[in-house]
Amino acid sequence: MSFKLDNLGWFYRGKMEQSATLSESLDHKIVYYMLVTCTVVGFLTVFARLIQFARLMLSLFVLPGKELRTFGQPSKTWALVTGASDGIGKEFALQLSRAGYSTLLVSRTASKLDALAAEIKSKYNTSTKILAMDFGANNDDDYAKLKALVDSLDIAILINNVGASHSIPVPFTQTEQSEVNSIITINCMATLRVTQLVAAGMVQRKRGLIVTMGSFGGLFPTPLLATYSGSKAFLQQWSTALGSELAPYNVQVELVQSYLVTSAMSKIRKSSALVPTPRAFVKSVLGKVGRTGGAQGWTHTSTPYWSHAILQWSVNAFVGPGNMLLLTYNRWMHKDIRKRALAKQARINGKKGL
Repeated sequence: MSFKLDNLGWFYRGKMEQSATLSESLDHKIVYYMLVTCTVVGFLTVFARLIQFARLMLSLFVLPGKELRTFGQPSKTWALVTGASDGIGKEFALQLSRAGYSTLLVSRTASKLDALAAEIKSKYNTSTKILAMDFGANNDDDYAKLKALVDSLDIAILINNVGASHSIPVPFTQTEQSEVNSIITINCMATLRVTQLVAAGMVQRKRGLIVTMGSFGGLFPTPLLATYSGSKAFLQQWSTALGSELAPYNVQVELVQSYLVTSAMSKIRKSSALVPTPRAFVKSVLGKVGRTGGAQGWTHTSTPYWSHAILQWSVNAFVGPGNMLLLTYNRWMHKDIRKRALAKQARINGKKGL
């Protein structure tokens, strides 16, 4: 009996040791396959990032954009530019005129439009028409005048450049209602109304280019510029949807994303690697039509200026546009800008004795 029990004990001990060995072997296999999986996933992730970066470099520095003449013969067609009297809008008007297009210039100040038309005539000897209108007024009579001009011309290119922002960074709860109304009316309503007037003719002719100015303020949520940020985010969604609608009619829609450019709106006068002049920026826009640049993953969108494109790609690839750290940095930066702007205004008021 003792012999049988001893044999039985050895049997169970053997089974337990065998089970432990199998369990240990299974654990090793699981760890092995996890390591292999992580290695493969890591390799594919790095490989995908390298492919994306290569696409970015090709888009920015090698591959050309579509020729503007694709959208209409320069000597026979027109380009409409809103917000044409200053900065980026003025530069669009000048470069499109240099390319041979007649230009319809629309902005608020008639004297500035007259001066720009004279400059275009003397430099490029192309035709111009002007219409002074305040987009912030959202006046039906102004839009009726614009419609009459648009209907009489072959508009091949529309540049939706008119825009408004906050005078200084400001918390939303402290934003004047008039400023909120102005930003939404100019950035959103004006862009929609002008595009609706022009796009109908482009659809009928089955060709055209609609360029709308976006902003990193809409791409990355921007505290203390909340209304402006939201208005530009709206233009992103609207442009992408509109681009899909008009593509079957050979009408190309492109939202152009940008960081800062030296202009009256940005209040920056000195250019740098990250802040180009309007001339350099517009040259990149018109030279890269149809190329995404840094706006990978967004259809009907382009970030053509090289430093802006690399910045956008880097944020999207490694941080994420809605990341808490980025959002916190944005809030801190604009709080600091607001503080300095208020201090400057206080000094000015002090000198005036106010």
